[in-house]
Amino acid sequence: MTRLVLVLGDQLTDTLSALKAADKLTDVVVMAEVAEEATYVQHHPKKIAFIFAAMRKFAARLREDGWDVRYTQLDDTENAGSIPAELLRRAEDTGASEVIAAQPGEWRLIEALEDMPLKLTMRPDTRFVSTQEEFDAWAKGRKALRMEYFYRDMRRKTGLLMDGDDPEGGKWNYDSENRKPAPDDIAFSGPMQFTPDDTVEEVLDLVEARFGNSFGTLRPFWFATDQGQARRALAHFITYALPRFGDFQDAMMNDNRFLYHALISPYLNVGLLDPMEVCKAAEEAYKDGHAPLNAVEGFIRQIIGWREYVRGIYFREGPDYPRRNALNHQRKLPEFFWTGETEMNCLSKAITQTAEEAYAHHIQRLMVTGNFALLAGINPHEVHEWYLRVYIDAFEWVEAPNTIGMSQFADGGIIASKPYVSSGAYINRMSDYCKSCRYKVNDKTGEDACPFNLLYWHFLDRHADRFSGNNRMSQIYANWKRMEEDRKQTILSEAEAFLDGLS
Repeated sequence: MTRLVLVLGDQLTDTLSALKAADKLTDVVVMAEVAEEATYVQHHPKKIAFIFAAMRKFAARLREDGWDVRYTQLDDTENAGSIPAELLRRAEDTGASEVIAAQPGEWRLIEALEDMPLKLTMRPDTRFVSTQEEFDAWAKGRKALRMEYFYRDMRRKTGLLMDGDDPEGGKWNYDSENRKPAPDDIAFSGPMQFTPDDTVEEVLDLVEARFGNSFGTLRPFWFATDQGQARRALAHFITYALPRFGDFQDAMMNDNRFLYHALISPYLNVGLLDPMEVCKAAEEAYKDGHAPLNAVEGFIRQIIGWREYVRGIYFREGPDYPRRNALNHQRKLPEFFWTGETEMNCLSKAITQTAEEAYAHHIQRLMVTGNFALLAGINPHEVHEWYLRVYIDAFEWVEAPNTIGMSQFADGGIIASKPYVSSGAYINRMSDYCKSCRYKVNDKTGEDACPFNLLYWHFLDRHADRFSGNNRMSQIYANWKRMEEDRKQTILSEAEAFLDGLS
């Protein structure tokens, strides 16, 4: 009996559990470019093009391997518009009554599949180091779910950077060595870029016609769109950037958008690269003496630590997680998040880069756009949808915990033990943005004062009842308490005036 085997646009992996459970001789693979997945938030056109092009190439690869693949392009006249509707259409065509699927990475789509009038066998997505059952067992009974301790268990499980039962070098974490400010120059030309082939060009034309008015620039487009290209991009990073990645992973520069970053997260998140494949390549670079331990450990921690941890949080917390709002922030997202037109240079640079590249690195997201949104009291669900829309690597399982939990503290402290807020001093220390800004980072009040300086204290003051007892913030609140009353009132009134101007 024929069964339908669903392969989604972020499941482009030969070893996908749905494929492994299927019979190549009798079952039919279903893949579809559908409007619902492209528009449930209005994704960056580069993101749509990347996924569609990678899907088309993966479908061709499956056909070469002997699979019967029923592929629907976005502009097919019979396109049913959604994944469930496409499955129903293919079931009618083939006489199938059962669907095999690997678990999607969004509750929205899980629920849509479960509502279909077809028998559904949903298998775990096995392309991760930790299973959800392992994560839940680790989390059970803990007062605080701190990533560091989960990460150590992942190191033990994988054996990565381990010396017997001990961590390589005697420490689990070398983050203290990975916080150097922006250097004068970067000796790396950036991630490997690929010239679009005929398949990619066809997709670019389609996306330009259908999504030309979306936020973000479609061309030039240079991302890898198949496994071979993704592996070349990984090798390029390991060879030319990994040795200095650790030192400057938190730095930001006006004139260099990529620094020593890998930009392989899109390839990991759609399945073109395997996380253990990536980590072993980095570990080998350390063993060969090509890259130092602080760089390799920091890189591996992002993959088997942070990436695995946020996925565990997303599925553990359930479908309502993206709508949590522990601080009751209700301000609308400012218009300049869509235009980049703001006199705050750091925000303008991060947003303009996002529009043009569909990319910004983790500190730009956390400590520039995210920090501003949190300080300004922006509704976290609007912030969540913005990040989900604008970044090429954003899928809800990974994006929502990073935004709702880490960036906006909207989950009430499940992920972060304190809110990630800072004044302009942090941005000045880690970047060269402030040197060319209309505002003066050293001014605490007045018309030239950096808005981050004003908003920082305004945030702390309005949330004093919640955070003044936090032992990681007690010294900050002690400084605020000692400040002269007139100065405090000036800061708060100027911050209010700035916030009023946002609307």
